[in-house]
Amino acid sequence: MAAIILDGNKIAGEIRAEVASEVKAMMDAGIRPGLAVVLVGHNPASEVYVRGKVKSSAEVGLYSEQHTPAETISTEELLALIADLNRRDEIDGILVQLPLPAHVDAKRVLLAVDPAKDVDGFHPMNVGFLSTQRPGLVPCTPAGIMEILKRSKISIAGKEAVVVGRSDIVGKPTAMLLLNGNATVTVCHSKTRDLPDVCRRADILVAAIGRAGMITREFVKPGATVIDVGMNQVTDRAEFERLFAGNIKREETFRAKGSTLAGDVHPQVGEIAGALTPVPGGVGPLTIAMLMANTVRAAKLRRGVAELSRA
Repeated sequence: MAAIILDGNKIAGEIRAEVASEVKAMMDAGIRPGLAVVLVGHNPASEVYVRGKVKSSAEVGLYSEQHTPAETISTEELLALIADLNRRDEIDGILVQLPLPAHVDAKRVLLAVDPAKDVDGFHPMNVGFLSTQRPGLVPCTPAGIMEILKRSKISIAGKEAVVVGRSDIVGKPTAMLLLNGNATVTVCHSKTRDLPDVCRRADILVAAIGRAGMITREFVKPGATVIDVGMNQVTDRAEFERLFAGNIKREETFRAKGSTLAGDVHPQVGEIAGALTPVPGGVGPLTIAMLMANTVRAAKLRRGVAELSRA
């Protein structure tokens, strides 16, 4: 039986509608949550991401502004910009789009963001809040993964969860959220022995490794829920055939563009998994939706609002 497809676009739409309702209620009370996005230089992929974030902000009623310093900006100049945004009360969330130019000290810049405005959830203080289950700002992609599971009525408590990938942005915070949800969690990485065997134990398998189609049928327990975080551009014909041979729609895209988007999970996993997020249209749309939710959450936390919709 084919896996149930977990529609990220639908779930993201639900969250955006909820955020828009929260923003309206806050504006009626004289508060408009504000988001500042900092984009250094002209990275085409980053520009696309930022346009999407600014557009989504407008759609849900958030105030947003974009800062686009030149690629030649120094670390000290960028720190001064962050300090100014930290001071401004109408700015509730600050997002520094990565990657930054090589000459900029990215760690110093990210640490300079006020933790109360850190809507990416990367600051060590927010990491600490997550690990100790205190109210804070959670990284957007892991938060989106949890929303997919919750809104798809996939239970977490008591389940065995395996996260493949240990990045600070996705793997580690996802593991912590699953642990906080009372799952038994294993985190795998490049040194993990017998990786397929470990993955096959999972009731919930999260793939966040950045390698197209690495998670094959042999990694998946029949009936498991598989969350595919991967976003890989496939440009090699042999690699395309390995993943999408016989897929007419994908073939048309590949011929027209010379590439197609693939997740970390091989499409054949859909034949044995119980539920599966697609790529595209799975986890991706949740990342921006949770950024909007985090901005509202930051505005509430900063103003001491006790009742939070996503505590």
